[in-house]
Amino acid sequence: MLNFQLISCAQNSKTSIKKVLKQELVIKTGAENTHLYLNLLKGKNIAIVCNQTSVIKNTHLVDSLLSLGVKVKKVFSPEHGFRGKADAAAHVADAVDTKTGLPILSLHGKSKKPSAKQLENIDVVIFDIQDVGVRFYTYISTLHYVMEACAENGIEVIVLDRPNPNGHYVDGPMLETKHASFVGKHPVPVVYGMTIGEYGQMINGEKWLKNGTQCKLTVIPLENYTHDSEYSLAIRPSPNLPNDKSINLYPSLGFFEGTIINAGRGTEFQFQRYGASFFPKSDFSYTPKANFGAKYPKQKGKLCYGVDLRATKKLSAINLEWLIDAYNKTPKTERFFGKTFTIHAGNTKLQKQIEQGLTAKEIRKTWSKDLKRFKKKREQYLIYE
Repeated sequence: MLNFQLISCAQNSKTSIKKVLKQELVIKTGAENTHLYLNLLKGKNIAIVCNQTSVIKNTHLVDSLLSLGVKVKKVFSPEHGFRGKADAAAHVADAVDTKTGLPILSLHGKSKKPSAKQLENIDVVIFDIQDVGVRFYTYISTLHYVMEACAENGIEVIVLDRPNPNGHYVDGPMLETKHASFVGKHPVPVVYGMTIGEYGQMINGEKWLKNGTQCKLTVIPLENYTHDSEYSLAIRPSPNLPNDKSINLYPSLGFFEGTIINAGRGTEFQFQRYGASFFPKSDFSYTPKANFGAKYPKQKGKLCYGVDLRATKKLSAINLEWLIDAYNKTPKTERFFGKTFTIHAGNTKLQKQIEQGLTAKEIRKTWSKDLKRFKKKREQYLIYE
C-alpha cells in the first residue's frame, strides 16, 4: 500500500454541476490552501524547497509561513537558484537569505540531493515549485532527490500542487532508463500531462526512488483545476521561459538544447524562434547576445537566419517539423547533434530517425505503443480530471 495522503477539497467533486462551476471559478494553488496544511506544520521544524515561483498571491511562501508562526528552519533551492536568476545548468552556491536570515542550501551545486546532515532536526519538507510538465525541465528531478532523501531519513514531504501549463496532452519519445540523467530520470514521455503533485505520486507508486523506497507524501491539491484548464503563469518559472508562448513551445524547441542551433537564448524571445548563422538567408534574422539567463548563447554575436514562431497557434502535440527543418538546413560540414541530444530525447532512436530522413509523421508513429502504455499507468496517479 502506498505511503501517500491527499488532502481533499470540496471543489474536487466530480458532479456535473461542479464541472460547470469550475469553468467559472479561479484556480487556487496548493500553497494558497493554507487551511489544509497549517495544522500539519504545528510545532514542527520545516524546510522548504522553493524558488521565485513559490508565492501565495504576491508574497513569497517563506515570508507567508513565517508570518503565520511556522518554524521554517532552512530553504533548499533548485536549478536557477532561490530567486530564479541563474543560467541553465549553472552552479548554484549556498547562501543566506538577506530578508529572513535563513540558510539557503543549493540543490544544483555540489550535490543535487539533501544530505542527512542538512535534514537533521527537520520534521517536514515542503516542496513548492512551478513546473511546466516537460521531462527535461529539471524540477521533477529535484523532487525525486528530495523525496529520496526524506524517505531515507524518515521525513514527511508535503507537495503544494501547482497547475501544469502543458497538462492538456501527453506526447513525445519515452526515456530509456540507460539514458537517465538529471535532465530526465524516469521512463516517461517528454510531455507527461501531470501536475507536480501527481508526478510525485507516480515517483512513489512506481518505486523509482533508490532501492525502491517510498516516502511519506502528502499532496495539497489545487481547486477548480482540470488538465484542460487555461493557466497563465504570473512569474516566469526560469530565466528562459518568459511567457506562455515560450512554455507551450518548449517541449518542441527544447530538443534544440542538444544541437548546435540557437532556440532564442540570448534574445527576448527564448524558445519562440530558432536559427543559425549557416542557415540559408531568409526574411527573418536575429543576433543572439549575452543577456539575463544566457551569458553564452549559441551563435553569440552572429547574425542568424531562421524561423519566428511567435504567431504559432497553441500546441497540443510536439512539433518535430522544426527540428527536422533545422537539420536539413544545416550544412554537412557542421555537426548538428551535440553530446546532450540523447539525454534530451531520452534515447538514441530519435537522432537516428532524423539522420535516416524519416518524416515527423513516421517518427511519431513509433511513439504510439509506449504512449498508450504510459497513459494507462498514469491514470492511477491522477488527482484531477
